[in-house]
Amino acid sequence: MTTLVLTLVGDDRAGLVATVADIVGAHGGNWENSQLAELAGAFAGIVEISVPAERADDLRAALTVLEGLLTVNIHPGNKGGSDAAPPRRLTFRVLGNDHPGIVREVSSALRAHGLSIDRMTTETRDAAMSGGRLFEAVVAARVPASVDVAAVTADLERLAAEIQVDVVLGD
Repeated sequence: MTTLVLTLVGDDRAGLVATVADIVGAHGGNWENSQLAELAGAFAGIVEISVPAERADDLRAALTVLEGLLTVNIHPGNKGGSDAAPPRRLTFRVLGNDHPGIVREVSSALRAHGLSIDRMTTETRDAAMSGGRLFEAVVAARVPASVDVAAVTADLERLAAEIQVDVVLGD
């Protein structure tokens, strides 16, 4: 099997996911993992597909029919070997008054320690009592074996105080 990663972007409308899924299914592909969202009237997604190697080129060609409806980019996937030890993960939540630079500061702190973000979701919303905007992020990062998790945690806690947000570590 060949793994492909599709990125999808277009104006949001009903049936986009079904259209992509129909094309994938018609070419013997399997929809493995995805993150899909509507943001400000646009549809955006990233999808991991597995497909028999001999059908991958046909699937790539078939996805071109979506031009005009969706912009589709196709990337070769890289499935790691199953003998590898599972990576260590650091998961945390950031919550505070919204202001520019929160994502930049948090992601820079992770980069400084060599961590890679596996998943990050963010949102802003009205604060119930204060009338301002709240920013919330949930981050899951991959921690290399050589990295001291306590040092990363200390840096995140120091950063949280500097940029006036709460950082809550999770499992």
